[in-house]
Amino acid sequence: MSSVAIIDYGMGNLHSISKAVEHVSGDMRVVVTADPIQIGRANRVIFPGVGAVRDCVQELERLGLDELIRNLAGIKPLLGVCLGMQALLESSEENGGTACLGLFAGQVKRFPEGLTDPASGERLKIPHMGWNQVRQHSHPLWEGIPQDSRFYFVHSFYAQPEQSQECVGVTEYGLEFASAVARDGIFAVQFHPEKSQHAGLQLLANFVNWDGQD
Repeated sequence: MSSVAIIDYGMGNLHSISKAVEHVSGDMRVVVTADPIQIGRANRVIFPGVGAVRDCVQELERLGLDELIRNLAGIKPLLGVCLGMQALLESSEENGGTACLGLFAGQVKRFPEGLTDPASGERLKIPHMGWNQVRQHSHPLWEGIPQDSRFYFVHSFYAQPEQSQECVGVTEYGLEFASAVARDGIFAVQFHPEKSQHAGLQLLANFVNWDGQD
């Protein structure tokens, strides 16, 4: 039986995302685990996360999962979610500067103070919390999701990948930032698909049926 492993390193909304994946996965088995053997045997892997990136990387290293995640590129489909997306870049400004996993060239930066809504002129709150549009760039995981669909965000830091071709989703919040990146069978999003109603469930359904090809 095919399976999806959701990585459990103590920093993710695991119940919500596992229930959402179970809802769209049909007969596919969904396991929440920190066991490298189970993760390695799964057909697809989800790397979720909430909280601080330094804690995330330290826990991955303690559990021996950092190298496992690095080695998934090009081997099996991997979906990064929220902090799980940020941790895939080279470094983050969070916690005074943190080295990350380095699967995508680029940095995670904090939203600057004083951002304003270009339409209303109102000052924008940090963290960026709530529904916002994603402008999609062509990728199989957007299949069946209308352009500029809205997804649910909660974050104070944003990804800035160096390679423009790896950015497959863009969102505006006082500035333009990468809300989805992809390469070598990896697809990662800043928003929470498990909290994003129909569009989010469609994305998860696309992932569990994805062969990792762009």
